[in-house]
Amino acid sequence: MMPSRLRFGLARWRNSVEAFSPFFDAGSPRGAQDYREIEMLALDLELTGLDVKQDAILSIACVPIIGGRLVLAEAWHQLVNIDGGVGQSATIHGIHDRHLEGAMSLKQALSELLPRLSGRVLVCHHGGLDLGFLQSGLQAHFGQGLPLDVVDTLQIEQRRLQRQGTILKADTLKLAQCRRRYGLPDYPGHNALTDAIACGELLLAQASALAGRGRLSLAELLSLSR
Repeated sequence: MMPSRLRFGLARWRNSVEAFSPFFDAGSPRGAQDYREIEMLALDLELTGLDVKQDAILSIACVPIIGGRLVLAEAWHQLVNIDGGVGQSATIHGIHDRHLEGAMSLKQALSELLPRLSGRVLVCHHGGLDLGFLQSGLQAHFGQGLPLDVVDTLQIEQRRLQRQGTILKADTLKLAQCRRRYGLPDYPGHNALTDAIACGELLLAQASALAGRGRLSLAELLSLSR
């Protein structure tokens, strides 16, 4: 008889393969392609805090960027149930314990997110934070993370301002402040869907400014994001 630990491990592996197969089947976009030829996915998470080991994902939202345009008709937003309460973080994002009644588990939400990630490059503002929580959730519930490319609008803006010799103040790289420098309107902050849309719009404004009338490759965007 197969040991119970081995049976559990094989079952978990099968679940992981089934959940991740759409992502791997789509393949990876080539870095030499112009950003308008690449399908991207602007993503934002709302969290109980900033510590990936102690805090939790409360909501996930994303919107595709296809052909250099945000596809709002395919935007997606999902609240996530957590163990315990949201605590003082509710004062930031406005999500209270009552809002999470009947919400998806993190595993269910990630299972819905994976097909949307399939073959796309992530776009985030402060991508290291979102990616850390995302990879931690994938590891916890599916036994592995994903080799995700992330275009980080915060890093792109930081590089641009540093090249101009701008002194970076405390709020210089906040999403709203970055958008204002490109003439983009103010949106209410700390809602995952609104922030995902705001991030996607910022990326397109940044890319347009960088490309001018020429091309801007995915590789160039990724290099500015590191």
